[in-house]
Amino acid sequence: MGNSYSRISPPGQRDSHIKVAGSNYSRRADGAQDEKDVLVEYVFHSMLTMERRRAERSRRPFVLMLLDANLENGAAEEILRHAVRIVVASKRETDLVGWYKEDAILGIIFAEVSMEGDLPITETLRTKMETAFVKHLGRDRAAKIAISLHVFPESWDKNSSGWVADSKLYPDLKRKVSRKRLPLVIKRVMDIVGSGVLLMALSPILTVIVALIKLTSKGPVIFEQERLGQFGARFKCLKFRTMYTNNDPKIHQEYVRQFIAGKDVLNKSEGSDQPVYKLVKDPRVTFIGGFLRKTSLDELPQFWNVLRGDMSLVGPRPPVPYEFEVYDIWHRRRVLEVKPGVTGLWQVSGRNRTRFDEMVRLDLCYCNTWSIWLDLKILLATPRAVFNGGGAC
Repeated sequence: MGNSYSRISPPGQRDSHIKVAGSNYSRRADGAQDEKDVLVEYVFHSMLTMERRRAERSRRPFVLMLLDANLENGAAEEILRHAVRIVVASKRETDLVGWYKEDAILGIIFAEVSMEGDLPITETLRTKMETAFVKHLGRDRAAKIAISLHVFPESWDKNSSGWVADSKLYPDLKRKVSRKRLPLVIKRVMDIVGSGVLLMALSPILTVIVALIKLTSKGPVIFEQERLGQFGARFKCLKFRTMYTNNDPKIHQEYVRQFIAGKDVLNKSEGSDQPVYKLVKDPRVTFIGGFLRKTSLDELPQFWNVLRGDMSLVGPRPPVPYEFEVYDIWHRRRVLEVKPGVTGLWQVSGRNRTRFDEMVRLDLCYCNTWSIWLDLKILLATPRAVFNGGGAC
């Protein structure tokens, strides 16, 4: 990072004017700027989205720094306007300054930072910015600016509580939710009514499945598995138990790693030369469990997850934590924008004959083009997909 984050240019030089899209960008030759010389909110959010996409491709992280003075009883705008000159003079030319929240929260995107070094990059940036504020604003005024730092991609701690998306890095998703408020309400109503009706209508079938599981193998009827929901929130996904108890999960974990890596070491279905991207002939699966998986009847308890709000009727399949652990950065986007679903575009578009990257692209396509009409089409196509078989991952 060098000293480029702490430099302050000398004053007293002539003005020059440069036009930048989204702002009236008039920069003096000394690097100072007035309050109009930062990117407006919607442009800054767009640049933040573009920076996430760039980081996904390059695998070079960036840091979003937010400067917030809202605790000062309405004086945030004035305080941050005084901070603009210092911020602009302290950043590199490749970094971006803009309003994260117009006239209330100032944002700086430090692009392509290095995560190597004795101190975390976040502490280095915080120290240099705080030092610059104290030097040019005074200690009391500098103390009124709260600094928060957000690193993309977020860290995945497999030994702890796991990954949860940092919402500050995704202001564009909040705008999407705001624009689709009514359709989302309709989607939730569909989830509640649809799952409730299906649970009642299928209750005789559910009773028979419970009896078959109890009669053919020891253990609980319902299998609870930790999954990642929207924004990485963890929940217990419910399924009918299809395996013997006390089985070794390493078989499935190894399959998941190979599946995500795109290795052609998978299986072929009976009577077909086409590869099937699922684990077949799993020794952990009971006889009844094999039938339940092939017909997707094992997933019927997930309608209770839908009623509780953990899932939706339609959405991406919720990943297990050890699956998410080996995701590429861009794969993570599939858990951000919408709730996971019992069925989805992947399930009705090839399902277990689809490679993992193709599955993720289908999920992202669903997230980008989601509508009530698309949900209805997927729901109508699901029975045929179930009838054709293939089972779940």
